[in-house]
Amino acid sequence: MDTVGSLGLWSGFAAIVVSMLAIDLLVAGGGREHHVSLKEAATWSVVWVAVTLAFASGLWWHLDGRLGREVAHAKALEFITGYLIEKALAVDNVFIWLMLFSSFAVPVDLHKRVLLYGVLGAIVMRTVIIFTGAWLIARAHWVLYLFGVLLLVTGVRMYWFADRAPNLEKNPLVKWLRRHMHITTEFHGERFFVWQGGVRHATPLFLALVLVEGTDLIFAVDSIPAIFAITTDPFIVLTSNIFAILGLRAMYFLLVGVADRFSLLKYGLAFMLMFIGVKMLLIDLYRIPVGFSLAVIAVVIGASIWASLRKEARQRNGAP
Repeated sequence: MDTVGSLGLWSGFAAIVVSMLAIDLLVAGGGREHHVSLKEAATWSVVWVAVTLAFASGLWWHLDGRLGREVAHAKALEFITGYLIEKALAVDNVFIWLMLFSSFAVPVDLHKRVLLYGVLGAIVMRTVIIFTGAWLIARAHWVLYLFGVLLLVTGVRMYWFADRAPNLEKNPLVKWLRRHMHITTEFHGERFFVWQGGVRHATPLFLALVLVEGTDLIFAVDSIPAIFAITTDPFIVLTSNIFAILGLRAMYFLLVGVADRFSLLKYGLAFMLMFIGVKMLLIDLYRIPVGFSLAVIAVVIGASIWASLRKEARQRNGAP
């Protein structure tokens, strides 16, 4: 696989991720039951963005000295673009989590614990999917066209079903778990399993965790091909993906109270996926510059957020 990832870069990236997770777990109480305030969520969101930008700067500086300024500029731009794509698509994942926790009536103090395991699971799943995808692309170029079609279909599907909420109780995975496991009707604090009458029971918190992991997998399959449209370098794809995922929990608690104000965002995300799908399908005819792709993504997401806020303001003022 063609990559700028040296042993030093991989080691530095791994050290940053492990250190930040350790701080979250041991200092910020990442896995313990507690209510996450808006201030805490905003602080952690700023921290994750700052760490991401610091990594991008360090990557540019390292590549500038090792491979030259042209390569440094190109790879840093690919990293930022990939990060923004994943961050934008992650908003849809956050909306699904909100519906999931609401459907299972998960106490708000337990959301952080479930999302902690969800993020850790997402890191493992995305690492496997990214290296598998990079390996396939290196051996069969036509896989890029398959990814392009997948993104187009996903974009159309997201646009078509933008206003429809999933019925989680009819979810096949939930039905299977209810048939094959003993599940309590009430929560038992932050525990996923309890013993009752000598029989091990799962709690509703475990059901919520399984669905969080399931949605992470679905969104990974949908979103990772989008970054392969920007670059096929596994180091850039993985690092931009993981940094976006690590800030997901903070973004969830930042958006939890205002998610309903972004009613048109899904349409913007759908258009973004369709654009990236077309970009991937045209890859051998015309390579759309990464800078132009970044501009399109920023304009589409910004416009959909602005339109959502305008719509919400009109509805609040009683306008049609």
